[in-house]
Amino acid sequence: MPRLLVHVEGPTEETFVNEVLGRHLYAIGFHSVGARYIGGARRRGGICGWPEARQGILNHLRQDGRTFVTTMVDYYGLPQSGDREWPGRAAAARMRPDARASFVEGQLGQDLRGILDTNRFVPFVVMHEFEALLFSDCAAFSTALGGPELAVPLSAIRAAFDTPEAINDSPETAPSKRILALRPSYQKPLMGSLAALEIGLEKIRAECPHFNEWVRRLEELVTECGDR
Repeated sequence: MPRLLVHVEGPTEETFVNEVLGRHLYAIGFHSVGARYIGGARRRGGICGWPEARQGILNHLRQDGRTFVTTMVDYYGLPQSGDREWPGRAAAARMRPDARASFVEGQLGQDLRGILDTNRFVPFVVMHEFEALLFSDCAAFSTALGGPELAVPLSAIRAAFDTPEAINDSPETAPSKRILALRPSYQKPLMGSLAALEIGLEKIRAECPHFNEWVRRLEELVTECGDR
């Protein structure tokens, strides 16, 4: 049965992997599911550059030939210039919004395959950031924020887009900035984690097609490992 290591950028994603995604994957046959901070340590001030992240991913792939490695990182915060750029991030900014995350994921996979011949890397980029997923259920999200009255303005934001993942990523209108405008006391590590637990995996999958495709790909690993 497969083992999975998820490289995440912060405590909210770590909690999501351990408490939400992991429970589902264990139930369908995964042997182990764990989260690791990108770059090997807790960070503040943004995600690390790709060279550092790539080295950590490669180390885990080389250390255990039976472990799959994936990422859970926000498109919005990925470095896109200089020697810290994540592959494809700068070019993706010129593409249609619904194509950006998939393009970056493809570039990440291609970059690692050029160094280590493996199909055990399953890159995932959240479009645009983790908070977008929380708009999958605005009533549950407002409860987690401690303000049920926020369900109405949160729902109004959600209704303006085809999916939560389409909520855009400018410095003024990124999902997290919209939440902060409604709830200035919003704290991502605590409230984001509580909201994800309140909403649940199935609701997020139903509302967020790119996220759902990632989970579906992880589910397929159980069958693929069983066929070997």
